[in-house]
Amino acid sequence: MTSTQPISSEVLHAFEFVPDLYLFISTDFILLGASKAYLEVTRLKIEDIKGRYLFDAFPDNPDLVEPDATLNLRNSLEWVLQHKETHHMGVQRYDVQLPPGTGEFQERYWLVSNTPVLDEEGNISYIINKVLDVTEQVLVQGKLQQTEQKVKQLHGEQKMTKAELVAARAEAELERRKLHNIFMQAPAMICILEGPQHVFSFANPSYQQLVGNRPILGKPILEAMPELEEQAVIGMLNKVYQTGESENAHEMLVRLDHTNSGVLGNKYFNFTYQAIRNLDGNIDGIMVFAFEVTLQVESRRKMEAANKELYLTQEALLRLNQELERRISERTAELELSKAAIEAQRNRLHTIFMNAPTPFLVVEGPEFTFQLINPAFKKVFPGKNMIGKNLLKVFPELQGTPIPGILEQVYRTGENFEAVEYPLMLSRHDDGTPEEIYFTFTYQARRDERGEIDGVLVFAHDVTEQVKSRQKVEQSVEQLRLITDALPVLIGYLDKEEKYRFTNKAYEAWFPLKASDLLGRPVREVIGEKAYAGVKQYIDRALAGEHLDFESRMPYREDFVKHIHTSYVPDIRDGEVAGFYTLVQDITEQSISRLKLEESEQEARALTLQLADTNRELSETNAQLTRTNIDLDNFIYAASHDLKAPIYNIERLLLILIESIPDEVQSSEPLTQVIGMIESSISRFKRTIDHLTDVTKLQKEHNQEASEVNLTDLIHDIELDLSAQIESIGARIEVNVEACRAIRFSEKNLRSILYNLLSNALKYRDPARTPDIKISCEIAGNDILLKVRDNGLGMKPSGVAKIFSMFTRLHDHVEGSGIGLYMVKKIVENAEGRIEVESEIGQGTTFSVYFKKE
Repeated sequence: MTSTQPISSEVLHAFEFVPDLYLFISTDFILLGASKAYLEVTRLKIEDIKGRYLFDAFPDNPDLVEPDATLNLRNSLEWVLQHKETHHMGVQRYDVQLPPGTGEFQERYWLVSNTPVLDEEGNISYIINKVLDVTEQVLVQGKLQQTEQKVKQLHGEQKMTKAELVAARAEAELERRKLHNIFMQAPAMICILEGPQHVFSFANPSYQQLVGNRPILGKPILEAMPELEEQAVIGMLNKVYQTGESENAHEMLVRLDHTNSGVLGNKYFNFTYQAIRNLDGNIDGIMVFAFEVTLQVESRRKMEAANKELYLTQEALLRLNQELERRISERTAELELSKAAIEAQRNRLHTIFMNAPTPFLVVEGPEFTFQLINPAFKKVFPGKNMIGKNLLKVFPELQGTPIPGILEQVYRTGENFEAVEYPLMLSRHDDGTPEEIYFTFTYQARRDERGEIDGVLVFAHDVTEQVKSRQKVEQSVEQLRLITDALPVLIGYLDKEEKYRFTNKAYEAWFPLKASDLLGRPVREVIGEKAYAGVKQYIDRALAGEHLDFESRMPYREDFVKHIHTSYVPDIRDGEVAGFYTLVQDITEQSISRLKLEESEQEARALTLQLADTNRELSETNAQLTRTNIDLDNFIYAASHDLKAPIYNIERLLLILIESIPDEVQSSEPLTQVIGMIESSISRFKRTIDHLTDVTKLQKEHNQEASEVNLTDLIHDIELDLSAQIESIGARIEVNVEACRAIRFSEKNLRSILYNLLSNALKYRDPARTPDIKISCEIAGNDILLKVRDNGLGMKPSGVAKIFSMFTRLHDHVEGSGIGLYMVKKIVENAEGRIEVESEIGQGTTFSVYFKKE
């Protein structure tokens, strides 16, 4: 059941100056009000929206293909009405009309939560719609994702992690704002002082009321509140800032000009001064948490004065009886009024605490029985039944932990206890499994009207998600450090004061310090005056926001000079340069080589005239060599032609001689061996003549016209020619030339290359295993790479070096002339290609032939 109650002017006024963005919505979705911050962001006036239907005031953007902003918001609000609990929507796109009422929508993204405000009967009075503008983060994340996609397409790499980092930052910003909101709504007086001068960086409304409308933010405490100069609080602040130890005060008198009229008031406060430390563990500020107790002090003093009067003589008592009765009557009336005011204040505080987003609870007595729990705390433990039960009954897992002891100390001594990101193993439900939860909390003693402690106030904030997000970021930072430490490039970060805030391990090779010892040191001190003078201009430009790449000679020390290539990348945050990243690469060797090259170029120019004369001599020599080569080719051709007739004559004479020998003589073993040796010699001589002829033809035909040769068909034809040999030895041939099915080359020469390589792989097989031959082709830069790999006998390195020489043979157990690979090499080189061979005894041989792509 729900009901809509009007929002009091006090509530609206309280939210007017809250820096967060709020809308107040009735249960039938009528706009009741808005925070000043919300109106500023949307450029609306309160009269533009108050009393209007929510979705009329904030319609969908009609230009979107599938607008769903209003539908999502409606579903969330209806869920709140049904469950009477806060609903977090996460990031939503909800475009707004800017300027209002123009119909022109601006793309916006929001983190949205809807919180019900319950009356005393548990019915919903109205709903608080809180939003956080995360448009910039979402758009930046989109750009990062686009960049990652481009990088992935270009390099095939995985997505970068920077988008996760942006999301983590957005979440951290959300939690910071939540914490700010808690401080702004807290009934206690809270402020934050920075630096040794205690400059106000934050003060919630309760604290600001101490000095009315006097401006204090951004001012040192003695400038903002000069009347404190001779008072004890200044000494306490200095002590906390110097030692880091918290200071507590109980009913301390503080004299301030509360009305800015020049009159100092006398008020009493209970307060705690807590040191704030930065990421390096150094104290950089103080948090103040205070409550005014003037009324309690004055009431107690009045009671003490009244007690003293009881010791007056009876006569004096009788004389003063009438006056005392009058005073008692007046005081009774005052006390009744005070009691009513206190009760009204208590009810008001109860309502504030129950509706506050900060988890809050009150435990009573030495058993710490749960008396009051606001919905924000119930949300942390949604399955716990706590009211009326003591601490260890609700949370038995706290037995044996420091928490009960800490509560007992606060209850016994009245001293506050504060903890930041305190880890506890707690179950969120009565029958649930304990999980690790991190809390930032404050325990503060509660006192009754007599000033005696009767319970403990607990302000707790679940920071588990923030801690785990930070831990992930810290892990990412550690991974980044591991990566940067592995790089040979100097990677660092300098802040606006030109001090190192990050250095990788590469710095240790250049400077006699550990990378961690460089942190906080000025760059001028680290690299030296001479080197600093050479890069100062670039540092100034980087701190002005300019991205730089430059080369420089850096005399770091007398015996240590480097030539470097440097990149400076500015770190721009909120439009201001916070510092810059520096990447330094050692190019000393390249620079020295370049200088030597320049010297060589000068020498080369001096030799140019001499080379011109030499070139003329070389041209004449080349012409002479060309004529000699032609003469040699003609000689080889003539010799091979002229030798054919005599060898054929010798062969016929041998046949005639054999026929003239009687059969019984021919069958004798010595003669048979001699005849066989003569026939073998004749055959080898004939093959040599044929090969000489082939070599001559190869020299004359190296410019044969090229054509598109289908590599698959050519290999198939060669396999058919060698099929008998392949089948007889059971050879396996694997062909994978899909990457280059056609090669532009002389078909005859390409066939000769493949035939020789494949037949050699069959000839020189290892008899201990089945021949396994793989023919492949791929594109290798500007070349086409054809490979023939076998698992045959293999060769020694000395054999590989001379395998392409004419008439060279490394194995004599098979027939061959030693001319085939010589011809293959000549064919490839004539076509401006190259052939390489890799081989290992007992493992096999791989021939790699590189053809030029046309």
